[in-house]
Amino acid sequence: MSTAHTPPIPNPIPDPTPTPDPAPDPTPDPAPNPVPDDTPAEAASETPTRPTSGTRPTSGTQATPGTRPTPGTRPTSGTQATPPTRGTPPTPPTRSRVAFQVNGEMRGLTVDHRATLLDVLREDLGLTGAKKGCDHGQCGACTVLVDGRRANSCLLLAVAQDGAEVITVEGLAAGGEPHPVQQAFLDRDAFQCGYCTPGQLCSAVGVFAEAAAGHPSHVTDPARPSGQGPVELTPAEIRERLSGNLCRCGAYPNIVAAVEDVTR
Repeated sequence: MSTAHTPPIPNPIPDPTPTPDPAPDPTPDPAPNPVPDDTPAEAASETPTRPTSGTRPTSGTQATPGTRPTPGTRPTSGTQATPPTRGTPPTPPTRSRVAFQVNGEMRGLTVDHRATLLDVLREDLGLTGAKKGCDHGQCGACTVLVDGRRANSCLLLAVAQDGAEVITVEGLAAGGEPHPVQQAFLDRDAFQCGYCTPGQLCSAVGVFAEAAAGHPSHVTDPARPSGQGPVELTPAEIRERLSGNLCRCGAYPNIVAAVEDVTR
């Protein structure tokens, strides 16, 4: 028995449910830009970059990250200024010729501008009496007389002593006889190791000249007019005026006594 194909019967009753309209797009249309874009086409086509912190871009140019403009130059609009080319400055001299009198003899030599008078006396002239103790002007072992006044030679530049008169401990004796203060140090045994003794001797000679000129010290009577008559070198005056000369062996009592012997 054969079965014949039966076509589908259409639905005579329409679907009463209406098809809903598509939902509107909630995204609003972009508002028009009220400010016109004046960026040049070539600049607008470039990808903008942010300068590295600490740099400031110049007008019309984009700052390179991690770089700074060369100090002393001003960039022009759109270009980087090139510093002017200058010739290499001449190298200043580091040595000069000086001449000064040392222990009554005129000495001329070329010295380094950094050399101290102490180094020149010891290394160039062979006068090793002045000692290098602290090299800071605090111990007095390097004391010499410059133009009649005592000074720490470790603090004086040799190049600045051109024309000066310098006396070291080697120049205190005259005619083969020791200076009175040298003899007093021997008589009083006013030294032990002797390292500070040359500075003590030169400083004592300077003290005699200062007191004779009437220069006061910290312990001089304030009521006494300065420069009017010599100052009496009492033990207190001697201790005060020689306080810048240190003796690590502690021979201070005999040093004061030796200097006082010379003043009598």
